[in-house]
Amino acid sequence: IIEQALVTIPEGDVQKAIPKRIRPVPGDAYGRVEGPRGELGFYIVAEDSVTPYRIKARAPAFVNLSVINEISKGAMLADLVAIMGSIDIVLGEVDR
Repeated sequence: IIEQALVTIPEGDVQKAIPKRIRPVPGDAYGRVEGPRGELGFYIVAEDSVTPYRIKARAPAFVNLSVINEISKGAMLADLVAIMGSIDIVLGEVDR
């Protein structure tokens, strides 16, 4: 199968030169990918400029941290360490 695929690849360069700056298309877009801790998303708003107008990151650990108040009701302070460990929060992700 690999040999058959190699025969169909055309001769020449396989990469295109990428400019140093990529001008974003005006509009907005949301992209997401599933990670080990949940959905990681990026929201980008671009106007007619070389840089985006706004970029917002949605980290899964930030969303997971928001439920701490609800799931720790009635728990002792010593239990908070185990609760946070069970939902596997990465504090570097929380500080966006």
